Amino acid sequence: MEHSNNPEITFHHEAGGDEFVKKIIKTTVLLSIITLIELGLGLAMYAFPMAEVLKLFIKGVIVILSLAKAFYIVGIFMHLGDEIKNLIITICVPLMLFIWFIAAFLLDGNSWKNLRNSRGKLVTPVEQSSPAAGGNH
Repeated sequence: MEHSNNPEITFHHEAGGDEFVKKIIKTTVLLSIITLIELGLGLAMYAFPMAEVLKLFIKGVIVILSLAKAFYIVGIFMHLGDEIKNLIITICVPLMLFIWFIAAFLLDGNSWKNLRNSRGKLVTPVEQSSPAAGGNH
């Protein structure tokens, strides 16, 4: 089987030289700036005394910056920024549901932990009716 060197059939998977380098530099600088802001906020939160409300606000800002960084990475490195909107929605909506599931499970587990800690030892119905527990027969 012979390979043809037809110049009309060529495939390019990369952008042009200067354009490609500019895109890499832009991506590196943007992700570095967001990361430095996140680190600065995190260090400031522990270095300086502040109210719990302000700490909670800073944590929320860090989460939002992390999500923005994640979406940018997905758009650039997974090439979803060049895809059609329906494909992006098909991928991002299940991702958001997955994040919501994780948050819901963490909140539910935390509420069970707090309930258990606030009530001390959980008492079963058998222990409540036993004479040692002071229950009536």
